[in-house]
Amino acid sequence: MQDDGRPDDQALRRLGREVLDIEADAVLALRERIGDAFLEACRHCLACPGRVVVTGMGKSGHIAGKIAATLASTGTPAFFVHPGEASHGDLGMITATDVVLAISNSGETPEILTILPLIKRLGVPLIAMTGQPDSTLAGAADAHLDVGVAKEACPLNLAPTASTTATLAMGDALAVALLHSRGFTREDFAFSHPGGQLGRRLLLHVRDIMRTGDRVPRVTPGLMVSEGLFEVSRKGLGMTAVVSEEDRVLGIYTDGDLRRTLDTQRELTTTPIEAVMTRNVKTVRGDMLAAEAVRLMETFAITALLVVDDDDRLVGAFNVHDLLQSGVM
Repeated sequence: MQDDGRPDDQALRRLGREVLDIEADAVLALRERIGDAFLEACRHCLACPGRVVVTGMGKSGHIAGKIAATLASTGTPAFFVHPGEASHGDLGMITATDVVLAISNSGETPEILTILPLIKRLGVPLIAMTGQPDSTLAGAADAHLDVGVAKEACPLNLAPTASTTATLAMGDALAVALLHSRGFTREDFAFSHPGGQLGRRLLLHVRDIMRTGDRVPRVTPGLMVSEGLFEVSRKGLGMTAVVSEEDRVLGIYTDGDLRRTLDTQRELTTTPIEAVMTRNVKTVRGDMLAAEAVRLMETFAITALLVVDDDDRLVGAFNVHDLLQSGVM
């Protein structure tokens, strides 16, 4: 302690580490409890034609809300119901096709016990997570998951700390086991998270981000390099496609091609662009995932790509800035 009675830096570090040790031990202790009750809980959720209704009071309620969100985003439809509100009308949100997951460290939370007879009357499976296997809630459950801890990380052994961490971890274990059993994929996850980066990477296609129409730089092969540079400048992609009369891609002229042209001391106003363009063009289709296009650009160290249809006709173009703006990179 410091002279003014406040803990010093070393004491703060020690306290922080003690909390993490206690909570880590609480989570590790759950490993031995993944047994028949856990399997039964999984079976009830997998057989459920409705939703998993998660409920809890106080700190357990916050954990219940997170578990419901994790279940919902990993292929198990779920939502949170406040037990206090449930006895004042919200119990109507629970149907006979649902499963109820009730969370209470003591297993004696009054708000949950009040609605317990009504849950049983509905005949829905009841999964309980408690720290007391001999509690009222545990005894009424069709599957009881023991999330009890040796002690809380709170030095007074009062504030829910290790117990809420253990409950959260058990909820994650349940959600991931269900995810795997359902064959939930990265694409499924992306559809649940369209606003996140993973969603954008797995859902966005090249056609969603490419520039089209007059925004696509294109010139004919007989045009002089100097005129082609105007097209490069106007369209702002750092390159231009060189196309035939049928709009089929013949080549591309980039900033790198310009440097090579200048190195050979060619006259820009009299050199046809087809004489100095890159002929082996990397092109993509509009239905390619934007994330795959990113890998292609990284592999070949290129900053822009042309998009063609099945007949190799130019239909679009994009560069790294378009990928950055779309959130794919």
